[in-house]
Amino acid sequence: MRSLLVLLALVASIYAAVVQVPLVKIEPYRNRLIREGRWVQYRKDRELRRFMLNKQVDASVGQYVNDYEDEAYVGNITVGTPQQQFKVILDTGSSNLWIPDITCGTKPENCSQEITCQGILCQFECHDQACCGAGPNYTDSCFYQAKFDASKSLSYTKNGRNFIIEYGTGSARGFLGQDTITFGGIGEPQLAVPNTVFGQATSLAAFFEGQPLDGILGLAFQSIAVDQVTPPFINAINQGLVDLPLFTVFLEHEGDENGVRGGVYTYGGVDTTNCGPVIAYQPLSSATYYQFKMSAIGSGSYKSTKGWQVISDTGTSLIGGPAAYVTGLANAVGATWRDDYGVYILPCAATIGTVDITIGSQVYNIDSSNTIIPLGDGSDNCIFAIFPFSSGGFGPSWILGDPFIRQYCNIYDVGGQRVGFAKSLQSK
Repeated sequence: MRSLLVLLALVASIYAAVVQVPLVKIEPYRNRLIREGRWVQYRKDRELRRFMLNKQVDASVGQYVNDYEDEAYVGNITVGTPQQQFKVILDTGSSNLWIPDITCGTKPENCSQEITCQGILCQFECHDQACCGAGPNYTDSCFYQAKFDASKSLSYTKNGRNFIIEYGTGSARGFLGQDTITFGGIGEPQLAVPNTVFGQATSLAAFFEGQPLDGILGLAFQSIAVDQVTPPFINAINQGLVDLPLFTVFLEHEGDENGVRGGVYTYGGVDTTNCGPVIAYQPLSSATYYQFKMSAIGSGSYKSTKGWQVISDTGTSLIGGPAAYVTGLANAVGATWRDDYGVYILPCAATIGTVDITIGSQVYNIDSSNTIIPLGDGSDNCIFAIFPFSSGGFGPSWILGDPFIRQYCNIYDVGGQRVGFAKSLQSK
């Protein structure tokens, strides 16, 4: 029976040459905390943790990656034989897959320090996030998440290595395993990828608690993967499971609804249903993130042609850039800085022009349907979807997140090491 089930998974993968997986839109964590009146304190605590982490020297600390507190889209995957389903962020800004293990939040012996913190502050006060994940004096950040039970999978293989992924707001920690994962949930179109190494988290940062997602699936290159694990889609390419070594991302307009259809990821081909003809491709600066050169940005009377390195990142729900240039754009559209929220705001009914981004020889115009986003505090104010972001002199200067990807489908050509752009054919 075991061999039959494994064979069926392999056969399914052979015929999954081009697969379209639907997304669901969720409420960004930022909006939820603003609505609950907790965002201001959360930002203060987060910056304190980042400051403390920067002062520590610890060879065991894993790679630092983006936070996901403003992520707005999740998709289904399955792991194992028979399939166990999980909701994950499909993230082009990282390269690892992890999901909660069945033991997540149940092992206080993992904690290496005396417990002095409880609740959401634990993620900032405890360097070892295992101290926030188990027992009566802990915050069980895994409580609402689906959990993987390796004992129920006939295709599971032990790996044995530990993993740590650090975020500015805490960490995911656990061990590695190997199994068949599928892009797409049960009853959806699926791309099965056997022999994929993934993380089984035994403790999670408190900011994952109560979020409508289980884990994160990174879609960037192996060169930035923690422990040099082969990312699932790269593994699919290596095994010849897709028609073309690329995938297309189409995101629906955000609006103010949650739990609704959010778009489609097309693995192995260009999405010609939701996206217009490809306008142009831009070569990557390096096969790490999906990083390339942006020559100019502007809006109205403001424009800068300095030129920067940027990344296309589905795991960021806004566009981030250096403060001076973001201020210029905000002034041009009449947005006002809101220090307690850390964003620029403007009336939701405001009439503003496009934000114009130049990549290669093409100008890409982002209209107000993608740059004016509901704030979530019950007021008539909205977020101007461009925020000040500092790379600290390392890495890209700009992050082109979901507002740009909603306006233009992004084609992540892994094999050609380039990103293509096509006009998004939105239904509304």
